[in-house]
Amino acid sequence: MIKFKSIKWNHYINYVVIGLFTLIFGIIALCGGRFDNSMLFLFEKIAISVILALSLSLVVGFLGELSLGHAGFMCVGAYIGGKLAVLLEPVIGDGVLSLILGLIVGGLAAAICGVIIGIPALRLRGDYLAIVTLAFGEIVKSLFQNTSSESFGGALGLETPRFNKNYLFIFAFLLVLLTLAVIQNFIRSRHGRAVTAIRDNEIAARACGINVTKYKLLAFTISAFFAGIAGVLYSFSNYTVQSAKFGYNYSIEILVMVVLGGMGSINGSIIAAALITFLNTKLATVLTGDLAVLQNLLYAVILIIIVIYNNAPALKRFREKYNFSALFDRLLKHRKDPEHPTDDRAKWDVVPTKIEMNEVLSVDVKAQNLDPNREKGGKR
Repeated sequence: MIKFKSIKWNHYINYVVIGLFTLIFGIIALCGGRFDNSMLFLFEKIAISVILALSLSLVVGFLGELSLGHAGFMCVGAYIGGKLAVLLEPVIGDGVLSLILGLIVGGLAAAICGVIIGIPALRLRGDYLAIVTLAFGEIVKSLFQNTSSESFGGALGLETPRFNKNYLFIFAFLLVLLTLAVIQNFIRSRHGRAVTAIRDNEIAARACGINVTKYKLLAFTISAFFAGIAGVLYSFSNYTVQSAKFGYNYSIEILVMVVLGGMGSINGSIIAAALITFLNTKLATVLTGDLAVLQNLLYAVILIIIVIYNNAPALKRFREKYNFSALFDRLLKHRKDPEHPTDDRAKWDVVPTKIEMNEVLSVDVKAQNLDPNREKGGKR
């Protein structure tokens, strides 16, 4: 019998919120309710952004590697899944079966690209890995942009069938729940602990017997797979897939979602992705005409304010007192159990007692300690 007191409800609050949102709005849509087209499109964009942020958080937040080619994997999924939908439309139409097949094929195509790029690229670190993944994204964009009009549409883009706009957001948020379940359970498994151990100290993880290459490639492939799924959703959400959309700037925008939400914070990535997508959409609709030039300016100012709030030392006490976790604990009068540690927030850089493994291995032994003729206490 399940003991409800032993359930860690804070681990499932994200499922509850997204599930209730999908259930309520899904029932309204299935019962004949009609939403504004702009609202439906906003729901679709938020779901796509959340999937992208969660998948990139696995690499950047939990693995600790900087990847700037996430839009490239999304581009592969969008074109491959969209092309399959175009080929299947005369046979099975543009319904649910076409969407499911497109998601599977597009996600697998992006995962294969993740394996091909990950094997050589993950041997690099830091800026070098970022440069390689950035180059991959630009290469993919250029390849699809220079294809023929009969294959992938070339510079004009690939025309794809549009799924029923009244119901696509339901499938999109169901995929958000799937992505959340896979990544969250992966991080809390022994494989996820191996990934975070590699992030904290790769040399120590290797010394403990962890196959560093295997787990790096596994995390990179899972991330690429869900980026491809987000790309397939994008192709079904729009009538045309253009490679120019999946450029360097879009990869940076996804990275901003992860960083603003907190490195290694799943709930933070979800909130940041929804917030940034909402801001971009509303600024694009409000600032029209001559005021359109202010969109990027206001967007940048808002991001600067958020960054200052998240990192300013003067606001540290305020953030600790009024964050979502503290408010949630107050509402439920939750007492922290020392036997059950909280989720990893990736703040390994602020632990004062941590000593870098490189420093331990680089300690020089003094020569006099190795002198075999040295006498101790009158005896050799």
